[in-house]
Amino acid sequence: MLVPVMLNGFGVRSVAKGSALVRSLQETAAMNSDRVLVIIYLGGGNDGLNTVIPVDQYSSYYNLRSNIAIPENSILKLSGQQEVGFHPVMTGMKNLFEEGKLAIINSVSYPNPDQSHYRSTDIWMTGTDASRFESTGWGGRYLNDRFSGYPTNYPNSGMEDPLAVQIGQISTPALLGSSQSVGITIQDPNSFYQLIGESSVDMNTDLPCCDAGDLLKFIREKQVLAVGYAAEIKAAADAGKNLGAYPDATAKNDLAEQLKIVARLIHGGLKSKIYFVELGGFDTHSTQVSNVVTEGVHAQLLKKLSDAISSFQNDLKLQGIEDKVLGMTFSDFGRRATSNASKGTDHGVAAPLFVFGKGIRRQMIGIRPDLTNGLLPANPAPGFNDRDIKMQIDFRRIYSDILTDWFGTPVEKSSQLLFRNFETTSLFSDTVKTLKSGVWHDPEVWSSGRVPSRLDKVHIRSGHLVQLANTAFAKDLKVESGAELQFLGKYDINIGG
Repeated sequence: MLVPVMLNGFGVRSVAKGSALVRSLQETAAMNSDRVLVIIYLGGGNDGLNTVIPVDQYSSYYNLRSNIAIPENSILKLSGQQEVGFHPVMTGMKNLFEEGKLAIINSVSYPNPDQSHYRSTDIWMTGTDASRFESTGWGGRYLNDRFSGYPTNYPNSGMEDPLAVQIGQISTPALLGSSQSVGITIQDPNSFYQLIGESSVDMNTDLPCCDAGDLLKFIREKQVLAVGYAAEIKAAADAGKNLGAYPDATAKNDLAEQLKIVARLIHGGLKSKIYFVELGGFDTHSTQVSNVVTEGVHAQLLKKLSDAISSFQNDLKLQGIEDKVLGMTFSDFGRRATSNASKGTDHGVAAPLFVFGKGIRRQMIGIRPDLTNGLLPANPAPGFNDRDIKMQIDFRRIYSDILTDWFGTPVEKSSQLLFRNFETTSLFSDTVKTLKSGVWHDPEVWSSGRVPSRLDKVHIRSGHLVQLANTAFAKDLKVESGAELQFLGKYDINIGG
């Protein structure tokens, strides 16, 4: 008997209810519906070149920023990776990279970049062109579409928990839906612990005495209790546990404290789909480094980031839930390739973005920035020293991959949510596709932004002509009808090895 099956809006016909195809599709749909995204906002604009350092271009890197350059012998080298290394404080993230749980996406930005903190962050959070203003966030649009009619008739039996949770002072535009935010905001970790009755920190030490102090204390307590879905959050917190160790309180790692709460709520069964947390302080125009260049403000921030992410991922592993959680970072913008005279960096264009979790299939998207021939402006006037890193990857390509490949949203729907189609980065796939015609060894031809390797399945799409002028490697090769692979000499493609 043929049985119609509907999954994510698509009709599938199989030979029987119990067929392997139906079971597989049902399991995939269930898995995707249970998945969680954790967004980490690095407020201020992170300096990418001192975060992910181009070790194979060290002399060019040093010449651009000699007063803040990380010494070559201090850079954390990554196993199997010759292009880049990490800032020396990022040991936790280095270990995650070597475990296959962290991806580096190089030179991320958007066309016509805006270097205002407010406007650029708004563009990232709403997921729009620089010329477009939008009142909804990319996460809010996704959740509004998935949970139709929200907030009317919510909570309900299908979704009894908040759609999203933010820990931060001001509600993020990323979670704005068509009528309101689709998430709830917890002001800070102290507010969370007070909400669930576990506060170990006196939040009222600054209160005046007597009646005025009592009144302010009462108001603050009511503000905490007024958080939407308070009962559901408390129930998840009571049911969940942190099994991994986090930085000690003396480290004052606010990001780690936020992620500790996120891990506990996920483990406790809260069904929220997106969590938004933040770490500020990255607007390092001056004294980015101290007299010891491996130390200073930026080093402190990167250590907090690395320690927090690695502690969080280890906690998820010990809880047995790391298959269902994906994390990503983003910042206002990058910073200039050239440092300034104040041992800092000014607002720039592109910077690396991190995605972490067991769900990734690819650890390098794009290539490290070309510091010799790839900076902006391409032909600076004599004496002009303000050089920028050129964009390789539009951030909305990453959003599209998360919506489509992580959350299981149909491609057409993802395109609608992001206002147009964005090509995959192959972050969740071992298949790289052509983006345009060109030479095989040109990274810009391929969806991953890199020349295919022995581990890649290669897909040349209809309408594209790819020319081979050197021997190439691939795990598998597919040339669509209407596509062409042209050999410009006695060259081979080594398939499968």
